Amino acid sequence: MITLILGGEKSGKSAWALQRLLQADGPRLFVGTAVARDMEMRRRIRDHRRLRPPDLPVRETGLELPKVLHQERTGHAAILVDSLDFWLFAAIQADQEVRLRAELLEVLGQKSETHLIFVSSEIGLGPIQVTPLGRQFVRALGSMNQQMASLADEVVLIVAGLPLRLKGVS
Repeated sequence: MITLILGGEKSGKSAWALQRLLQADGPRLFVGTAVARDMEMRRRIRDHRRLRPPDLPVRETGLELPKVLHQERTGHAAILVDSLDFWLFAAIQADQEVRLRAELLEVLGQKSETHLIFVSSEIGLGPIQVTPLGRQFVRALGSMNQQMASLADEVVLIVAGLPLRLKGVS
């Protein structure tokens, strides 16, 4: 099963996704994709870590998300990936977006009993980005979110901490 959880900045999507992960029976894994490149990001990562139970296994991936999912699926009942937007931005910066997206979609096309939960920002509702890199990222994330939603069994939009089910039933 694949669940895609979308939402805006500080919408509550990560907290909602973590609760879904913690409800799973069996081994669970949290996969983090953010890289702490500045003090603000270090603080955000630290705050997210405080929300997680200390006994929850964590794997930080960088660009290796497809490889990590391929390796870890067989040993876990549920895996939470937080978040696709940070991973995609890093892939764009490394000029590896096309290859890595294809690898991710290939992994997701493989059958598995693992419940995969993905968090991603819904940024298409905001103003048009002023920089070329910003516009490239918005277009790429919008496209990837659409691909993920078509693959997902369940899609949930989080607004003000409240879930709005767009696809599937929990």
